[in-house]
Amino acid sequence: MIAILSLLVTLTLSLLVTRIGAMALMLTGISREMARFQARSAFSGVGYTTTESESITTHPVRRQIVMVLMLLGNIGIAAGVATMMVSLMKTTEAENWWWNVGMLTLGLVVLWIAGSSRWVERNLNRAIAYGLTRWGRLEVRDYVALLQLRDGYAVTELLVERLDWLANKTLVDLRLPTEGVLVLGIQRADGSYLGAPTAETLIEVGDTVVLYGPIHRVEELDQRRRGQRGDAAHQEAVSEHEEVLEEQEGEAPS
Repeated sequence: MIAILSLLVTLTLSLLVTRIGAMALMLTGISREMARFQARSAFSGVGYTTTESESITTHPVRRQIVMVLMLLGNIGIAAGVATMMVSLMKTTEAENWWWNVGMLTLGLVVLWIAGSSRWVERNLNRAIAYGLTRWGRLEVRDYVALLQLRDGYAVTELLVERLDWLANKTLVDLRLPTEGVLVLGIQRADGSYLGAPTAETLIEVGDTVVLYGPIHRVEELDQRRRGQRGDAAHQEAVSEHEEVLEEQEGEAPS
């Protein structure tokens, strides 16, 4: 039983470390999907794709994050394999082996559900981002990072897909500033880049939009789909941003 619990704790810590690493990479300005891939690649030691590895190795903060993930990954994977072997040996030797197998299976299912839950991911990322920005000691050396590591805000990229709420709408229709989100630029699918989009600029499927805003809001935008539910999520985001502005005005010195 102790060996099984040790294995589950090791797996939980591994998932948490990769989640923290992914959020730290997001705070340096890369997209959510790229951050998750890079964090898991570094932790497991499986390597990178060529184009993405350049954006990591040429950025001093990202390089430090990946180095820490590699170190923790080597330690964590070795401990996990050793613990798994001990767990299997103990399970086969025990008389009530079916109980141990059931506990291990239940623990793995719970970890899988927690790791796949968007609600868990959203709230955990919010807590991680708060901790990293408040107590983190990431030394930033460029203007992009200076914009990111303040009060949970970040510059990041968002790939627009066909069913996304952002797709095939102009910036004036989206009214993203009312949610506290600014569009800094748009990378078109054909490779062209709009560095100063106007209100009439249309966001098309396949565009990569460079956004600046609260991390949790950008993540929610990435998951928001078109239709009534997407419009309702927009109105909820506007109301939330208005409440934040009111709180900030109330805290401002008179």
